[in-house]
Amino acid sequence: MTHSETSTVPNAKRLLWAGFAAILAAGVGFGIRGAIFSTWESVFKFTALEVGLIGGAGFTGFCFSIMIGGVVVDKIGYGKLVIAAFLFHVISALIAVAIPDTMDSKTAFALLWTSTFIFSMANGTLEAVANPLVATIFPHARAHYLNILHASWPLGMVLGGLAATFFGGSLEWSWRNQLILFLAPTAVYGLMFLGQKFPRSEASEKGFTLGEMLKDVGMLGAAVIGLFVGLFVKDGLGPLLNGFTGNAFFVGSSWTYLSLAIGIITWGLISNLSGWVMGAWLLFVLLLTHALIGAVELGTDGWIQNITGNILTPQQGTYLFIFTSMIMFGLRFCAHFIEKRIGLSPVGLLLLCSILACLGLNMVSAITAFGGAFGALAVYAVGKTFFWPTMLAIASDRFPRTGAVAISIMGGIGMMSAGLIGTAGLGYAKDRFAAESLPQELHSQYLGTKTSKWLFFKEVTTVDANKTAEIKKTIDTRLKELEKAGDKNAPKNAIASLSPEERRAHEADVNGSRLTLKADSFIPAIMAAVFLCLLLYFKTVGGYKVLHIGEDQAAK
Repeated sequence: MTHSETSTVPNAKRLLWAGFAAILAAGVGFGIRGAIFSTWESVFKFTALEVGLIGGAGFTGFCFSIMIGGVVVDKIGYGKLVIAAFLFHVISALIAVAIPDTMDSKTAFALLWTSTFIFSMANGTLEAVANPLVATIFPHARAHYLNILHASWPLGMVLGGLAATFFGGSLEWSWRNQLILFLAPTAVYGLMFLGQKFPRSEASEKGFTLGEMLKDVGMLGAAVIGLFVGLFVKDGLGPLLNGFTGNAFFVGSSWTYLSLAIGIITWGLISNLSGWVMGAWLLFVLLLTHALIGAVELGTDGWIQNITGNILTPQQGTYLFIFTSMIMFGLRFCAHFIEKRIGLSPVGLLLLCSILACLGLNMVSAITAFGGAFGALAVYAVGKTFFWPTMLAIASDRFPRTGAVAISIMGGIGMMSAGLIGTAGLGYAKDRFAAESLPQELHSQYLGTKTSKWLFFKEVTTVDANKTAEIKKTIDTRLKELEKAGDKNAPKNAIASLSPEERRAHEADVNGSRLTLKADSFIPAIMAAVFLCLLLYFKTVGGYKVLHIGEDQAAK
């Protein structure tokens, strides 16, 4: 393709790579945070659910900022949103630096949650700029260029994982110093966006009002938004306020009813803005499916190196995380080739990816050795590679009159789901399966006083985090000694050096990780069924094609 065929503005490539650098900063921060989850568990004695809630805040703040940003971006301009994102990133870093290791668990939880939430607000604001910007300047190859844009996410995770390995391992930097390394790419994207001229979306150019842009969202789409806003108030904001105040009201039944009311009010406000129209059923299905994508892709990414590191060793878990991220980075430059040369439509590509992701997660749950883990993680990595950007491309292709609004709402729902369903749900699953795998005769010795409760699932008493941390420290110390002595079977022999009770407790913890991944695999299985139905639907209407304003109405 020539430049004139693929882009609509002269500075298109500069804007593309500025957006690339912005999402790179988010990926670096995400990769480092994933590597220090286990550190937070040990230092602050968090349960896996608490760590999952903190990790989840790395997504939920994204939801609000990308939705608000998507609504106002054409009104206030891209430049102002970039400045806001830069400030959010700096404030997030300052809060994290101020947290000492001696801080009590409740206060540390509240501050880490706040820091992570603000960090995700910065990321959401940047995607409210980058996604509609790239979709606008490359209207004839959206899937291709949105995949290139989002290749920066896995690259950022690679750099973040390498930074955590080098600075946290070889140089023994504190987790605080590691965490703020994302400020380096933050400075880069600020400079790249500086002084650039930005285009406007097709809908904005034609003078569409916000209400007209929301017609395809309608009451159906508003219901999805209201659901996740209510969940955020209940399961995100509630535990935070409880952590700050110690008031049980924020985690009780009255707070649940208040959360439900806020979700209904949100639905009513958005429905009213859309003129109380029903909305497009296809966009409704895409929004729900993207919620599943957020849970299985980003939610799993937030836990995967912790889980594989638990099954194998923490260092091997980080290496595998870097490996899968490199696969994603490389493959996201190939979306155009797959679509044009192989002949897969965006929906067909997503169906294939869902099948691979389901298979890959089941394979990862069965790993026993570092070498074999590479094959399992490769299948999972290929499966998850094209989910996020291809879904954004489909929404932009099929609903052009929504402008930046639809893809911003879609991105926000995906991130909210990652935080409230993905990371928190996997944290709860890890707590529950580890406790259920612990032999009955060890309950009095290894079960703690904390409990884990998520959504409508039963409350469980968790394994004592102090005991788990002690076992992991013993394994790590012994592992280093054996590796230094040249033992080729150091990981197995380090575990063998534990007492019989410690080995059984460790095995229960590892089994909890395996069962968590198996439970996670049901999400892409559901997605595969949805994409198969959509593929059949498009065959009945003449195939998948890109629509423009006017054509989208005729296609309904």
